[in-house]
Amino acid sequence: MSNEKRMIPTRDGFGDAIVELAKENENIFLIDCDISKSCKTTKFAKAIPDRHINVGIAEQNAGTFAAGLATMGKIPFISTYAVFGSMRMLEQIRTSACYPHLNVKVACSHGGLTPGNDGVTHQAIEDMGIYRTIPGMTVIMPADYNATKKLVIKAAEYDGPVYLRFTRDPLPIFYGEDEEFEIGKGKVIKEGKDISLIAIGDALHQAIAAADELEKEGVSVELIDMHTLKPLDIELVEKTLSKTGKIITVEDHNIFNGLGSAIADVIAEKGKGIMRKVALKDTFAESGDYYKLLEKYEMDSKYVLKMARELL
Repeated sequence: MSNEKRMIPTRDGFGDAIVELAKENENIFLIDCDISKSCKTTKFAKAIPDRHINVGIAEQNAGTFAAGLATMGKIPFISTYAVFGSMRMLEQIRTSACYPHLNVKVACSHGGLTPGNDGVTHQAIEDMGIYRTIPGMTVIMPADYNATKKLVIKAAEYDGPVYLRFTRDPLPIFYGEDEEFEIGKGKVIKEGKDISLIAIGDALHQAIAAADELEKEGVSVELIDMHTLKPLDIELVEKTLSKTGKIITVEDHNIFNGLGSAIADVIAEKGKGIMRKVALKDTFAESGDYYKLLEKYEMDSKYVLKMARELL
């Protein structure tokens, strides 16, 4: 892993990875919804124009068009904002891609509160939970630029529909370029015995900061990047639960039906252990700076630290 402190949005990782993929695989297509500049897909449009289709502000059309391409053996990636990719074209993806298990990838920027100043219309706080409930859908959120590139490549290799969620705002580069990822398998960043912090996407950086502070206080922290929400790495959750008995989930998502809910299901079925959720507490957030919003809505490292101290 790298200690490099460069800050890059994960949407840039998608924009770079999809070009590299398409140069190697002629079946890769990119379907834009008229926001290619924001979704970082202009490089693809310039480099491979014959496999770039802009359907305009019409996500429903993108969903059914992608499904049609997939029936012909193509691997279409739909690029749009997370709020539109998860809600505006939900029926089309559910029925036309997930039901027949087609190879459609929904790759969305502006996940969670990262489009802070764009306001509630662009802050996707429900998207991962929505797609988590659709049979056959895989749900992924990488934590940094390098993780994004690797997981986009894995998504292209994966047979079936995938939802990928990226950030608008820049995040620190945490992983090295050679770090490997596997869909459905969380990454144990640090092993510990006192408490487990399990995070997804941009929230991993808040968990890392909290873990650093806890370590200074003599607490042994197990830190996990659960980049794949579905299928959840149940084996890893059970293993860390047996070690620490205490779990805090950290996510940039509504407190309902996201990472916390998925892990709570595992804990309930095991009948042991305790947990707390750090997430957006069933409210819409106001417009503002991303990091200030995390602080206001008790989703930052300070609140993770507070929850950990209470559990301990």
